[in-house]
Amino acid sequence: MKHILVPIGSTENASNTLQYAIDLASEIDAKVFVFRAYRVISKAGTIINVNEIIERETNLYLRSIINVVNTKSVEVKMISANGDVIDSINKVDKELGIDLIVVGPKSNSVKEEVFLGSTSGSIVKYSKIPVLVVPNGATFSPFKTALTAFKSGVITKEDALHPLEMIASKFNTEVDLLLVKTPATTEEDLLLDAKLSKIQQSLTITEKDTTFAGVLEYFESNTTDMLCVFRRKRGFFKKLWESNTILKSEFYCDIPLLVLSGLSGDQ
Repeated sequence: MKHILVPIGSTENASNTLQYAIDLASEIDAKVFVFRAYRVISKAGTIINVNEIIERETNLYLRSIINVVNTKSVEVKMISANGDVIDSINKVDKELGIDLIVVGPKSNSVKEEVFLGSTSGSIVKYSKIPVLVVPNGATFSPFKTALTAFKSGVITKEDALHPLEMIASKFNTEVDLLLVKTPATTEEDLLLDAKLSKIQQSLTITEKDTTFAGVLEYFESNTTDMLCVFRRKRGFFKKLWESNTILKSEFYCDIPLLVLSGLSGDQ
């Protein structure tokens, strides 16, 4: 994991999210790219180059965020892009190769009852890059334990587990697996991928209507430093495919949340 992208929105927690990403990057020897997308609609007859002005203001904003954090020995670069957030992220990924996106859960404009705002939610929903959602105010510390919850042990993407494997190797993280048998679970789903079996510290199997319900049950008697789930239309974040936001009443996580892709049914 060499390149970490940190999308910055209009949020008072932006510097905290960036500091978290830098602290993580310093541990794994990665570069950090601070990113912000903006939109400029061209109008015929415009004398002033609006795009240049907004790009300059965007870069000044990114620089103001960088100036208040401790960059340590980490290489931190700015990227501003005119266009849609997801399209811009895809272009950055194609050019640089992004291994992980680190985001905060929501912007200042989102109501208090929202856990994932529209921007963070759309990144989790549409990006094929692993996403680490960092709670507001969180301070980085090595992950001692990580709960990985899923309803299918089938992984079809070759590098789907790379971020989790790296974390487990770097920090000696104990990875606890939670297989939630739902009404849609098949016999094939109960077979663990060899890579999952290799990194597991323990395996818990439970029966619930949803993976989310299984996680809630687990949290009643267990604690962990990080929750890891897979991105699926009909999986943990199925509410995201109805809208790009998630209410706290639907799901809330006060620990870092790592979202991977790679299970069958990801699309």
